[in-house]
Amino acid sequence: MASIKIPPHDTEAEKSLLGALLIDKDALISIVEKTKPEYFYEESHVLIYKAIIQLFDEREPIDIVTMTAKLKKNGDYKKIGGKEYLTELVNFVPTSAHVHNYAKIIEENSIKRRLIHLASEMTEDSFDEKSDAKKILEASEKKIFSISQGQSRTGFIALRDALAESFDRLDELQKSTSGLRGISTGFIDLDNKLAGMQPSNLIILAARPGQGKTAFVLNLAQHAAVLDKQPVGIFSLEMSKEELVDRLLISQAEIDAWRLKTGKLPEEDSERLTTAMGELAEAPIFIDDTPGMNIMEIRTKARRLQMEQNIKLLIVDYLQLMQGTNKESRVQEVSEISQSLKNLARELKIPVLAVSQLSRAVESRGTKVPQLADLRESGAIEQDADVVMFLYRQDEAIDKFNQYVVKLLIAKHRNGPTGQIDLLFKSDRVKFYSVEGKR
Repeated sequence: MASIKIPPHDTEAEKSLLGALLIDKDALISIVEKTKPEYFYEESHVLIYKAIIQLFDEREPIDIVTMTAKLKKNGDYKKIGGKEYLTELVNFVPTSAHVHNYAKIIEENSIKRRLIHLASEMTEDSFDEKSDAKKILEASEKKIFSISQGQSRTGFIALRDALAESFDRLDELQKSTSGLRGISTGFIDLDNKLAGMQPSNLIILAARPGQGKTAFVLNLAQHAAVLDKQPVGIFSLEMSKEELVDRLLISQAEIDAWRLKTGKLPEEDSERLTTAMGELAEAPIFIDDTPGMNIMEIRTKARRLQMEQNIKLLIVDYLQLMQGTNKESRVQEVSEISQSLKNLARELKIPVLAVSQLSRAVESRGTKVPQLADLRESGAIEQDADVVMFLYRQDEAIDKFNQYVVKLLIAKHRNGPTGQIDLLFKSDRVKFYSVEGKR
């Protein structure tokens, strides 16, 4: 006869933690953010811990007397065993010194129970003949990622918790010397308008072919990773990793692109190239150049990359080369992709910067200034994006070195100002500069 398997739990650790909190109210401060009521296995312990948190929020003392009153008010006093059980908890542990150890044991057992529950759901869904394997895989992966990130909140979140998170962000901003809430772009005028690339934002950079879209996003990645040491993930669906590396080297070393391609480098450029290689080798940039990836593959790889490398910025080049699951029409497919990228930004809590193509309509008009309606194949891109920026040129090269004045138009900014910025693009360096010469 098979033995009955009891879900992982440690009653002694739960009793020890609760006892420690009843004899030392300050012990709660160090574990309350990480230890949730649902982590406890025993229902009576869930009720007791909830009452402790309520007293803490109300700035009331935490002891047997106040706990008795609170549990009676909640209607839980008899459910937990009354005064006898509260006394037992106080006497169960002599000190609160090991409260972190107790909390860690409780959390680990909670994670195991959630994984067991998820495995049961996966098994049941997999036996259902009507279920779709890809959807099961996607849903299961999302739940596992949520557990691993400690973000498996379901339902509503109390305003006080959201306010606490907002206060922490503002506190960090005040301490920051840059004064930016997001990832710096390296361009002063652009940072002033965006306050940096914001977490959970979907940022679209769109242009017609040949305007420097890839060069621009690589410049942003380079600044974030090389100067600010922020890990950056790049999905390159158009260019190979070799092409991207060459562009990064040219931009970092500020040498002529054609000389690098032909190998005809003077000694001075060779020295610059060697220095640039050393600088880029230390930069936390991660490139995936798998062609034709679908949205599920990108989500999977992005989640894994964040778990392994804690990336702060994700770049997708470019959106129209991605594949969705909705094949009824290309418009619906692109709509699914843009919405999925927005959801990914919110899930990972990082800015996702996606490159997009513009339709030919912009070339048929008298002016070359792009409009939001020019976003190719889907109006959903405009709807889902928090920021939409356009790159375009109005004039020919300003000198024999193929330097161009390029306009960067912020056409949509959900949480801030729009406007236009002038940039200088040096095509032989594959690099953008502020017109004032400042980056």
